[in-house]
Amino acid sequence: MLEVKGISKHYKNKQILNGISFAAGPGQCVGIAGGNGWGKTALLSLPVSKTFGCGKTTLLSILAGVNRPDRGSICFDGVEAVGNRKVFERNAAYVPQENPLIPELTARDNYRLWFKGDKAELERDLEEGVGKFLGLTEFLGTPAGKLSGGQKKRLSIASALSNQASLLIMDEPGAALDLEAKEEILTYIRNYLKNGGTVILTSHETQELSICTQLFVMKKGLLMPVTEKLSAAELVLLF
Repeated sequence: MLEVKGISKHYKNKQILNGISFAAGPGQCVGIAGGNGWGKTALLSLPVSKTFGCGKTTLLSILAGVNRPDRGSICFDGVEAVGNRKVFERNAAYVPQENPLIPELTARDNYRLWFKGDKAELERDLEEGVGKFLGLTEFLGTPAGKLSGGQKKRLSIASALSNQASLLIMDEPGAALDLEAKEEILTYIRNYLKNGGTVILTSHETQELSICTQLFVMKKGLLMPVTEKLSAAELVLLF
């Protein structure tokens, strides 16, 4: 169970996050949309890629333990994570929008670099774990720089989840991917939720937002809860 209470963050004189609070449990997906940097035209003409305002990415980085809030609490199953990086490392897997891969290395070498385990565990993962489910064996010998966008995303997800985290955090999971790759990623997310995982994602695409059990619009550092049944046209009116 993830419990987020009163998360605030500012840079210089600008308040980026202002008392963010929500909770999510096994099998639940929290979607965060909107806010600065996402215009009405972009939403109504999906899928158009727009850069989210720093609030959403800042929040995701805090939830992953990459960044630290000025105030607030983040608990995994009642254990406080803020100020304790090991709690984040055990419980959270973060997939940023930009894939953190080294283009000159093969997919296998990149996986070795990011994998949280020894060589035997990595090989076992490729045979029966997340690596197998995401189909990494199809392109292990290919340099990362020559992988398709979907392959890079699958490799990044597998690397992030090598700690078998209960929380998967994704910043625009389908950004810059073709329709087939988007569906592959959504299929994995659905399976992850079905198996009791929790997902937090930012997105501007209705297909991704449709799998969310909780949906929020971020505006001026606040999360505004909305019903998951709102259409894109209705959702944009909240901005």
